[in-house]
Amino acid sequence: MSIYERPHVKQMIKLILSNTGMRIIAATGPRQTGKTTVALQACNRIAKLGFLCWYVPLDNPEHDISRHTNAINTIRVGSRPDGQILISIWENAREASLKSDRGLVLVLDEIQVIPRWSDLVKGLWDRDRREDIPLRVVILGSAAWRMLTGMNESLAGRFNTLKITHWSFREITQVFRLTVEEYLFFGGYPGAISGRQDTTRLAGWRDYIANSIVRPVIGRDIMELTRIRKPALMRQLIDLAPHYSGQLISYNKLLGQLHDRGNSTTIAHYLDLLSDAGLIASLSRYTPTPHVGRASSPKLNVLNTALMTVASGYSFHEAQNDPPFWGRIVESAVGAHLLNTRGIVTQVRFWRDPPHEVDFVISRGPHLLGIEVKSGQSSKKHGLDAFKARFPNAKTMTVGPSGIPINVFFSLSTDEWLEEKT
Repeated sequence: MSIYERPHVKQMIKLILSNTGMRIIAATGPRQTGKTTVALQACNRIAKLGFLCWYVPLDNPEHDISRHTNAINTIRVGSRPDGQILISIWENAREASLKSDRGLVLVLDEIQVIPRWSDLVKGLWDRDRREDIPLRVVILGSAAWRMLTGMNESLAGRFNTLKITHWSFREITQVFRLTVEEYLFFGGYPGAISGRQDTTRLAGWRDYIANSIVRPVIGRDIMELTRIRKPALMRQLIDLAPHYSGQLISYNKLLGQLHDRGNSTTIAHYLDLLSDAGLIASLSRYTPTPHVGRASSPKLNVLNTALMTVASGYSFHEAQNDPPFWGRIVESAVGAHLLNTRGIVTQVRFWRDPPHEVDFVISRGPHLLGIEVKSGQSSKKHGLDAFKARFPNAKTMTVGPSGIPINVFFSLSTDEWLEEKT
């Protein structure tokens, strides 16, 4: 983990060293995808250029960074950091930056634990800019930027965002040497991969997913950052939704299986929060009239297949011996890759015109690409011809047997495939 550098490291270094319109760097993304490691690796390189680097773990004061470098100064805080502590750390960093030849990089990890942090950061940052303080700030958060800031737009124009995504197949195989089948089942959480060696109960792997990812996401990243009127309903939804990955399901059917009262609007909102937290997305039906597609039943897709396979209770071999389930794993992995690697304006949806269906539809401006996924273990209806007849300018592709091998598919991003086919 400390040796391998994700592409995000170079991106962060470029942002930190930029002298054009200096801004706060906000690195956000799902839990356990390596945000802290990316920031520390970037700081390690920058320290060699003469910068001071301070790392402040606000949510985990015992976090050990010794495996990264001794060039980074770790600032410990109490178990309940507050706004005054943030101000004190920032002011000390400001003074230290003035004594350094190049300045100082301040990394604030899990910034969301500080109440009203964005208002405090706004005031401190604006003062630094007025006084030309050589302090560069990186904030890390385990949630989407809009979840971290809520409705507060006080930081508009003061930050550059860097989205840390789930690990790709290429990255996982490069570091851990997994086969494509192992990646499909165990997913892309690097911290959980070692648990796959327990081939009987897979206890370590399952415990990691449950206790280091799902529970903190619900308890800290969602419950503490947004207003959840029905917390029991949210907890039930995260337990239930992964079972339906790769399937269309109506909001009413979901409600019928939950034990707490709610309505379709509440369920749709909670699914959006789970998507922001990097757990599961709800895809809308592709239609030339977007508002019509949003009104239809969604198709659920986990953003990391480990969430789906852990929920199933299957072992690796049991999952492979269940063709319908394995087919949904393959389809969900393709969907996760499309969602995790797409550009900001690229849309990922599905198409359905009974009896025809296309698993995924990628659109960006005038470009349109229909994708059908085959696992090789189950027969699938062919909807690409019907899709092409309905949308003559669209391109189509098949992933799986008789099409693009899934490991080859994982080698390119969503927009690269869109450009490749157009």
